[in-house]
Amino acid sequence: MDSIKLKNLLKERLKSEDRSFKFDSKQDTLRIENVKTAKGITVALPPVIANYENVKDKAIDEIVYYVEEALNVMGEEHSMEGKEKSIFPVIRSTSFPSESEEGNPFLTDEHTAETRVYYALDLGSTYRLIDQKMIARESWNPDRIREIAKFNVRSLSTELKSDTVAGNTFYFLNTNDGYDASRILNDSWLRELEAEMNGTMTIALPHQDVIIIGDIQNETGYDVLAQMAMSFFASGHVPITALSFLYDEGSLEPIFILGKNKKRNE
Repeated sequence: MDSIKLKNLLKERLKSEDRSFKFDSKQDTLRIENVKTAKGITVALPPVIANYENVKDKAIDEIVYYVEEALNVMGEEHSMEGKEKSIFPVIRSTSFPSESEEGNPFLTDEHTAETRVYYALDLGSTYRLIDQKMIARESWNPDRIREIAKFNVRSLSTELKSDTVAGNTFYFLNTNDGYDASRILNDSWLRELEAEMNGTMTIALPHQDVIIIGDIQNETGYDVLAQMAMSFFASGHVPITALSFLYDEGSLEPIFILGKNKKRNE
């Protein structure tokens, strides 16, 4: 599978009279727009290709579903009133747009040098990022949204799967509810995990649908962590960061791993 083949396949699967497609070969992206509203979504093709190598046609089905759902909610008015239990924080890369295509700023908070917190209204099979226009229209206090979202994220499942490699234990949370990476904002859960660690605790957020907790006990563990984070980052529909973090009593510090050596971002 290459970008041209993927572009053609997506155009075939997503074709509609009210949609247009624009392929950017330099950026390796495909833009799908509603011709009536000029609103749309841009798909980065390399992560989909990487995922296709692992799960074949399932990767195509997933991205088609994701695009369809995103396009269906665009342009619709959504209210937060009475839907407090459906407001959640979402983690994105700092390179993710901070405003909508219309120039409407999203509600955001700084998180780390690699990540930023956004807030979303869950719509069932997808969600809508909360922006300043939506907040003003409904006269909500932004701090109220933040408090509700962080309360709700603490109610999400934290069941982990684990794997041990060369004496290091890695824990994975992958529910595909759209908020797996958001669990990093559940600090009480992280502190409980930290108390159970035998070595150094690390956290990786390669894409929105996974969080990886590492109990690192030797140098090999850092190499495994780096390879794992990069692999997940390349295959995620919404990549966040290939870097991992050291976790120490609520503090997150990016770590740069080169071969057998680990370097902290002092």
